[in-house]
Amino acid sequence: MKIPHRPLSPHLQVYNLPLTALLSISHRITGVSLTLGIVLLTLWVFSAALGEEEYNLFSLFLNFWLGKLVLFGFSVALFYHLCNGIRHLFWDIGMNFDLKKTMLADYTVLFSSIILTILVWFFALRDLI
Repeated sequence: MKIPHRPLSPHLQVYNLPLTALLSISHRITGVSLTLGIVLLTLWVFSAALGEEEYNLFSLFLNFWLGKLVLFGFSVALFYHLCNGIRHLFWDIGMNFDLKKTMLADYTVLFSSIILTILVWFFALRDLI
């Protein structure tokens, strides 16, 4: 029996995913990264409980460029996950399922998470910059 030549099943790199699918995947990734960020924040509080020397050592890391980058990434993930979670709450009650409202919600999630991150880093975390 001769096997016919059939095309292989394409992988994800072949598909052009819509923005909603990309935001859904990003929501899951930010959820995992927030878990890792909570571990980092727990270590920060734990270092404060251990004493001034350990706290200063941990603060030295946070004031280094890599520590600031990690904190910035944590805040972006936090606000993105928050805004996208609110969108999911609207979906849970059956709202915004038509194409135009979904696209508007996609861009609203992206825009609001960027704006919230900028506001926090400009006003609240000005000393870290």
